[in-house]
Amino acid sequence: MKRFAIGLACAAFLVAAAAAAQENIATMRPTTPLAENGTPAPMPKPVNSDIRQVRNYPEQPPLIPHTIEGYQIDKNSNKCLSCHARTAVEVSQAPMVSITHFMNRDNQFLASVTPRRYFCNQCHVPQTDARPLVENDFVDVDEVLEYVKSKEGAK
Repeated sequence: MKRFAIGLACAAFLVAAAAAAQENIATMRPTTPLAENGTPAPMPKPVNSDIRQVRNYPEQPPLIPHTIEGYQIDKNSNKCLSCHARTAVEVSQAPMVSITHFMNRDNQFLASVTPRRYFCNQCHVPQTDARPLVENDFVDVDEVLEYVKSKEGAK
């Protein structure tokens, strides 16, 4: 009986602690309680500058420097290829789809974009003028290399 009472007290304590912890959970929801849906912030404006952005690391997919609102990208149509296809770049002056997008899973080159690279916005993303949700101290690989080089020179 004594064990049952101790177990019951522990369970009550854990339930109370969990309820108190839920009140103090750090979230990105400013003041809305977790059990309620707040009013979402307005969607940030897309960047539509058409200026290529520097990549932060090797093999990073290029960012989309223009709006893609209303673009149809499905199994029947890909609006991106109207400018970025090999046959369209002379007129559009857009960069051509990477040669890697013509390789199948066996690394054989195809005449057209491989189906596994057909859905562009799986990897390539447009940018918005939104402020970051969390602090970011990302360091570009060139800065890392400069740091390493300066430390080697100090030895």
